[in-house]
Amino acid sequence: MNKQDQIASFNPNGVGVKGTLFGLPFTEATAEVIVIPVPWDVTASYGGGTSGGPLAILAASTQLDNEQSDIPEAWKLGITMAEIPEVWNSLSTAYRQKAVRYIDWLEAGSDEVQKEEMVNILAEINEQCAQLMTYVGQETAYWLKQGKMTVLLGGDHSAPYGHIKACSNFHGALGVLQIDAHADLRNAYEGFDYSHASIMSNVLGIKEVAKLIQVGVRDYCPEEAELINNSDRIVTFFDQHIKEAAYAGKTWAHQCDEIITELPDQVYISFDIDGLNPSYCPNTGTPVPGGFDLDQIMFLVKAVVKSGRKIVGMDLCEIAEGDGDYDANVGARALYRMINLMAVSNQKLSFQ
Repeated sequence: MNKQDQIASFNPNGVGVKGTLFGLPFTEATAEVIVIPVPWDVTASYGGGTSGGPLAILAASTQLDNEQSDIPEAWKLGITMAEIPEVWNSLSTAYRQKAVRYIDWLEAGSDEVQKEEMVNILAEINEQCAQLMTYVGQETAYWLKQGKMTVLLGGDHSAPYGHIKACSNFHGALGVLQIDAHADLRNAYEGFDYSHASIMSNVLGIKEVAKLIQVGVRDYCPEEAELINNSDRIVTFFDQHIKEAAYAGKTWAHQCDEIITELPDQVYISFDIDGLNPSYCPNTGTPVPGGFDLDQIMFLVKAVVKSGRKIVGMDLCEIAEGDGDYDANVGARALYRMINLMAVSNQKLSFQ
C-alpha cells in the first residue's frame, strides 16, 4: 500500500493500534521520518531504566491525539519507528550489570585487589559502546541516504553521538542545541569513553559541529565550567540565569531570541528529558530540581523553526519506564511535537 492509500484508509479519530508509533499507519517505505530506537543505558551513573524508554514510548504513543492547532493535518507527514533492536537491548542489560560492579568499585575507593578485573571490565564496556556508536551511525546514514529525516530515541544520553556524527557528515556544518540539566562535558567520565556525562565533550570532537548551545544547565563540575568559559564554540544559558532574568521581567520569548541568535543556519536538537522539571519525568536517569515546563521547550523549538533555521536531526533521551506510563506519555508527546516542528523546518509541513 502506498502512502496515499494509507492516508485514505486511516481514521485519525479511531483507536490507536498497538505496536504502531502514535497509532499511525505508515511503514519505513512510506514515512518521511524514521525514529531510530536505541535501548541502551550501560554507563548510567545514577538511575538506570532508560534502555526501556523506546518500548515504553512506543506503547504509550497510541494514546496520543494527533491534531496540532498550528500545523494542519500533521499526522499525514508519515512517521514510523524502526524495529527496536533486541540484540542491543540484551547487550545493554548484560553490560549494565558489569558497569554497576565497576561503578560500585570506584565509589568504594578503587581497591587494588580487584583493580585488574575492573580495568578489564572497563575495556570491555568501552569496546561495546564504540560498536554501538558505529551501529547508530550506520543506521542513520542509511536512512538519510533514503531521503528520510531521522530522530534518535534513547536510551541514555550517550546514544546520540553516532547519530549526530552521521547527521553532520551528511548535512555539513551545524550547531547543536542541547536542552539538558547537565553540561555533559566531562572527559570520559568514570573512565567510560562514551559516558552519558561525556556526550557533548565527544560531540565537540566532530569538526562539522560549529557551535554547541546549551540551555537549562544546572548541574556541572569545575572541569566543565572551565571548558565553557574558555571555548569559543560553547555558549551556555544556565538555568539559574534564565530564571533570574525572568524574575527581573525578561520574557521567555526575548530569551529564546537570544538563544537562537547563537545558532547557525543548520541545527541539531539534543533533548535530554532531565532538562525539564522532574515532575514531568520523575524516573529519568539523573533528575535535578529546577528546569523547564515542556511548553517552554516546544516554544523554543518553534521559535528556531520560525527563525528560518533548518533542523537537520534530533534526539530525545533519558526517559525511563517508571512504575506507570506517565514518563512515557510525556515522552511521546514531546517526540510528536518535535518531529512536526522539524518537518515544518524542512518544508514537509507548514504552519497554519
